[in-house]
Amino acid sequence: MPTFVPAEAPGDERGALLAFLQAQRGGVRRAALGLTDEQANQRPSASELSVGGLIKHLAEVEQRWVGMAQGQEPVIPRDQSNWHLSFQLQDGETVAGMLAFWDEVAVGTEKFIRSVASLDDTFALPEAPWYPKGARQSMRWLLLHLIEETARHAGHADVVRESLDGATAFELVDRERAAREG
Repeated sequence: MPTFVPAEAPGDERGALLAFLQAQRGGVRRAALGLTDEQANQRPSASELSVGGLIKHLAEVEQRWVGMAQGQEPVIPRDQSNWHLSFQLQDGETVAGMLAFWDEVAVGTEKFIRSVASLDDTFALPEAPWYPKGARQSMRWLLLHLIEETARHAGHADVVRESLDGATAFELVDRERAAREG
């Protein structure tokens, strides 16, 4: 799980944006290190957020946005009636399973972004009251939106994890390093 985003080849904006997205995913993944599924489902702060639910939400949201950019219907249909389920692990869902799902989504994101002719290529946004009619966004915007969404929830995951057992992001990086070197 990267904690540092290395410099890309000069002008490799696509690679740099993908690296920043990967680094933010790493922050969320790190918050789950050493947690049981039961702990990952706990909501120890004032919010309804759990580490497991954040992982599920981010995997689904990334898949939804990339699919939208590809002109596909959502794989997992969500609307106002079931949006809350994207933040909750359901019966049979595990943190390990959600992390594996997110890995697959991440591979698909990178493959798609590397396949587009230009980050200036656009896709249609869905009809929604918060988007202008006929709105389009660029692939660059898509990546920046995914980075922003993931970074916001990485902060939430840090707070939830620290509320669970006092582990801070710095301690989790040290634990991760020790496990790799162990």
